Amino acid sequence: MKQEGKIFLWGAGFYLLIAVIYGVWSLDAAGFILLAFTGLLAMIIAFFVLHASRRVYPRPEDEPNASQDEADPDYGFYSPHSWWPLPVAASCAIIILGIAFAAWLVVAGVAFLFLSLVGFVFEYYRGDHAH
Repeated sequence: MKQEGKIFLWGAGFYLLIAVIYGVWSLDAAGFILLAFTGLLAMIIAFFVLHASRRVYPRPEDEPNASQDEADPDYGFYSPHSWWPLPVAASCAIIILGIAFAAWLVVAGVAFLFLSLVGFVFEYYRGDHAH
């Protein structure tokens, strides 16, 4: 977890540096505040992750000389051939367009989202890949 904390700490420093440069150069208060808050949020996450890394046993990812075999072999199952994320994303895009243009698009997008989520969840319960 130390590596993740360092990444967020570097991100916090980057965002705070960019906030100062942006605030001096553009004199835009809103952009400066948003960039500063982004840096502060990254700093909060970095603090939490670095604090939690002291309480958790050292992982192989934190050791510079660790081998790949020391890691936990089971990280979960991820479907490499699934096409269902595309209809889910398209349904979300239709919902966003419906918010901008017409309420009936929101209704259609929610219906498509429901159908695509059902297909996504039950993908491995039917067809060639059924368990």
